[in-house]
Amino acid sequence: MSSRRHGMKAVVVVVVIAHVLLCHVAGGGGGVPAVIVFGDSTADTGNNNFIQTMARGNYPPYGRDFAGGVATGRFSNGRLAADFVSEALGLPPAVPPYLDPSHSIHQLASGVSFASAGTGLDNITAQILSAMTLSQQIDHFRQYKEKLRWAKGEAAAHHIISQALYILSVGTSDFLHNYLVFPIRGNRFTLPRYEAYLAGAAAGAVRAVHGLGGRRVKLAGLPPLGCLPVERTINPDRPGDCNEMYNMVALSFNARLKRLIGRLNWELPGAQVEYVDQYSILSAIIAKPWEYGFGNSMQGCCGTGFVETGILCALDDALACDDADKYVFFDAVHPSERAYKIIADAFINTTSPVFH
Repeated sequence: MSSRRHGMKAVVVVVVIAHVLLCHVAGGGGGVPAVIVFGDSTADTGNNNFIQTMARGNYPPYGRDFAGGVATGRFSNGRLAADFVSEALGLPPAVPPYLDPSHSIHQLASGVSFASAGTGLDNITAQILSAMTLSQQIDHFRQYKEKLRWAKGEAAAHHIISQALYILSVGTSDFLHNYLVFPIRGNRFTLPRYEAYLAGAAAGAVRAVHGLGGRRVKLAGLPPLGCLPVERTINPDRPGDCNEMYNMVALSFNARLKRLIGRLNWELPGAQVEYVDQYSILSAIIAKPWEYGFGNSMQGCCGTGFVETGILCALDDALACDDADKYVFFDAVHPSERAYKIIADAFINTTSPVFH
């Protein structure tokens, strides 16, 4: 009897060790095998380099602090929040773009970005700069899942898709390019109705990911829109100050997202959808940049720092600041790499067991 008991214990130990090794091989961070990203220029790691659009960041000074000083298409001086999240999970330190033909499906198996700079929750937003719509990003995810199945086998593909961490970072362009600054949708929607329309689109995207097998979703809220350097510059009432009306819009929409997440978690079996509060962390940094090691939260690093973004940042590289780490924003819209690192901490320090 004693030898049988010892034999059973040995079997249990072997099974436990095998499970731990499987989780380690599949990916770090408690078995999270991949980071899968959807969204706009805050999440595009280079997809727009491979489509016909003006919304590209594949030229200096973008990428000057990325490994090798390469302008990858990321709208920052270095990495984005999703890259830092991937690294925190023990996965590669940079999430590759899906459309880059130099990456094999085996390389994309530990993380991939489908994001497209200039897109929005509203398909009309994407059309303004010829970006990929969120629906097209979901279609690419569907293709990716099928490629994984062929390359890795059914079981491994299921593990990656079901255990991956999904990040959805989108919405800023809907309000700034499509409603508030350029009121393309203003004739059709009142502001509350447009917020509801966009929230419905966000819900549709989460449901689509869930329908394809995803379960863990981090849904990023809007940043303080009115405190982006370009919005300070064009603030008609108090130039140089944050546009508080725009900030109120962001807060209102974020409140909708929080309520939406509660419904999605109740509605979708096994879903773990969580809100990431970018607004609070960026507002705190902008209000007291010195407490976070920044010297400037009012201007971007490139150009004058007041209006330049995209191609305007490339007109005279000599105008870029010496040390982007001192700036909250790299251009007049997008955070610097160091600010993205702090935002990534907000993704990590949520209540989800993913990071524990």
